[in-house]
Amino acid sequence: MIVELYNLKKYFGDVHAVDDVSLKIGEGEQISIIGPNGAGKTTLINLITGLLKPDGGKIVFEGRDITNLPLSKRCKIGLARSFQLPAIFPNLTAFEFIKVSIISRLGKSKNFYSSLEHDDEVSKLAKESLQLFGLYDKKDFLTQNLAHGEKKLLDVASAFALKPKVILLDEPTSGVSTAEKRRVVETILSASKEIGIKSIILVEHDMDIVFSYSTRIIVMCEGKILADASPPEVRANKEVVSLVLGGG
Repeated sequence: MIVELYNLKKYFGDVHAVDDVSLKIGEGEQISIIGPNGAGKTTLINLITGLLKPDGGKIVFEGRDITNLPLSKRCKIGLARSFQLPAIFPNLTAFEFIKVSIISRLGKSKNFYSSLEHDDEVSKLAKESLQLFGLYDKKDFLTQNLAHGEKKLLDVASAFALKPKVILLDEPTSGVSTAEKRRVVETILSASKEIGIKSIILVEHDMDIVFSYSTRIIVMCEGKILADASPPEVRANKEVVSLVLGGG
């Protein structure tokens, strides 16, 4: 297993956002986490990546207990994520934005401005990341001037620039037109294969995307795992259909 969660808990007052969740994720899996608003999906992602500290339980990555490991160190050992709202700096160009991510990964932040302008390794990796996502022709555009779908891809590309082993994506198609959603997901999957990402964990509301691209679906409700199964098994689960998928 590459990621293991044991009895993970996160409470916000009386709200049990993640409530005693245990989960194992192996290499080669494309996992979607679904559930109604407030189910705990993003909180779970935040715990795995270190943005939040758990109130109980344990997180293991490649056999190592990382429960108390800071976010920056989790990035360096192979965990990276994107956000539901693209974390884009509006006054940077796309090229500069990717460089910032790479500088952080390589530990060159002490000489940040020098690395941003003059480091050949950083420039080479930034070019590769933009090319991987079909954004190199937009490298000199200010991020604020990119189309929404391009901003989403740029945010994902910045996570991929960390060359992670596991990538966690929080609604990478939100706000993207229906016609563009499959292109975004297929670009992500192609890039994952290209750089050798071992597992993808996706929080997604678009059920067409979920059932088309997942090898496994985890259903959350009120901080707990309601179901953890293959797409056909999830479709056949009457409780999931009623509470999450909007069926009878």
